[in-house]
Amino acid sequence: MHAIPEFHKRLGLIEELLGKIETSADPSLRATVQELIELVMSLHGAGVERILDLLRAGGDSGEAVVQKLGSDELVASLLILYGLHPLDIEARVTRALDKVRNRLRPYGADIDLIGAEDGVVRLRLHMKSEGCGSTAHSLKEMVEEAVYQAAPDLTSLTIEGAGEKQSFVPLEMLLSNRPHATLETVGKGGL
Repeated sequence: MHAIPEFHKRLGLIEELLGKIETSADPSLRATVQELIELVMSLHGAGVERILDLLRAGGDSGEAVVQKLGSDELVASLLILYGLHPLDIEARVTRALDKVRNRLRPYGADIDLIGAEDGVVRLRLHMKSEGCGSTAHSLKEMVEEAVYQAAPDLTSLTIEGAGEKQSFVPLEMLLSNRPHATLETVGKGGL
């Protein structure tokens, strides 16, 4: 889709221009530009929110349109920007993982959602064979890209298992002289 690269190009240009203003020696100009941007964003956000409210007032057919808008990559970016996406972070991440699984399968890998709460997403990358570290790293990057594209508003992303040798008991625990390991300490990856 041509609109998405163009959209990202424009976002990059906006960031560049804001950077120039931010380094301006005139604090009054910086404050004025910041206030202007906040007002424009507020106006646009209120308008987009009103459009969604009007669509939803149309019942099931209106809600279907809202869901379709949330599935469009460009529109979804705007809805996320204003905190109005019809799906929460967990649902968007789940959709992204469903899509990326097809790309992981040829490598004998899979990905699971461990949890998503308060913008913090935890995933587990499973690899059937240890393979080389660069493959694990590449797969991790593939997953990160898919997740951040679907949920750029998340605050933290952790992918466990990428490049780690998976075992029931951590090797550090076997080599350690520390006594009295419990299920709780093992589950947290150490003592």
